[in-house]
Amino acid sequence: MKQEIARQAVIAAALAGLTFVAHQTAHAEKKVQCYGIAKAGQNDCASKTGVHGCAGESKVDYDKGDFKNVPEGTCKKLGGTVGT
Repeated sequence: MKQEIARQAVIAAALAGLTFVAHQTAHAEKKVQCYGIAKAGQNDCASKTGVHGCAGESKVDYDKGDFKNVPEGTCKKLGGTVGT
């Protein structure tokens, strides 16, 4: 009897976990390019000014030509500007 209850508890926990993952995926936030917030080496792509051509190559903190992808609505709170 105790094994049956334990098995049901494990199944319930697994189903709850799957439901949580499905919910999180369905409500994934839209990301925007936020310029001027990336620390050196933490940019997400090439510089818009052409200083470098790849992610992780920025040499200066908070360079206005480098961006990080952030959830929509948070860029200005972080002190950056949204790219177009």
